[in-house]
Amino acid sequence: MNYDDFEAKMNDSPLRILIAEDDLTSRNILTAILKKNGVEVVETSNGLEALNEMQKPDAPRLVILDWVMPEMDGLETCHHIRKIEATEPPYIIMLTIKDDKSDIIAGLNAGANDYLAKPFDFGELMARIKVGERMIQMQERLAAQVQELRQALDHIKTLQGILPICSFCKKIRDDKGYWNQLENYLSRHSEAEFSHGICPQCMKEHYAEFCEESDNNTIPD
Repeated sequence: MNYDDFEAKMNDSPLRILIAEDDLTSRNILTAILKKNGVEVVETSNGLEALNEMQKPDAPRLVILDWVMPEMDGLETCHHIRKIEATEPPYIIMLTIKDDKSDIIAGLNAGANDYLAKPFDFGELMARIKVGERMIQMQERLAAQVQELRQALDHIKTLQGILPICSFCKKIRDDKGYWNQLENYLSRHSEAEFSHGICPQCMKEHYAEFCEESDNNTIPD
């Protein structure tokens, strides 16, 4: 994916955020604020539901977890989310009434990227979400660069592998079964440019009369 395609993808795809909040009123208010700011929201009421959503292939890239929840609390949920194998891990914000330093350290050690104590200011929350969104975009840009490098390495490996070449006309068969002139194939799979000449052997074979004239005009030592 080139950068133009990447930017178009980012513009066409709204940010998706998963909310794990057991209090219905708090969850509804938070959902309304996020949707008003153009965010697509996935709502869950406890940590177990949140974990199930995050195991799906299209899981949201940003997560807001309440600490105190039934079934599975935010700390344990965060810990389990970090165990999920993902090339682009989610950005996690913890929301809680706990504001002791030891609690903050426990949340960050469990895998949270950010921490916000309740009651929180919605302006501050949206600012922290913007930070998370920028981190997600950086991850996706890096993933796009890695993909481009892998494709480049695949091309290099193709040129380093065994190439089927005709014993007579020297054409090369590509991976689709078509036969190509040697210079055409190399031009498509590398940055090489060609200038044509005639080797001495072909000169004698195809232009023997010029070779004889050249030999006769040679000044002896």
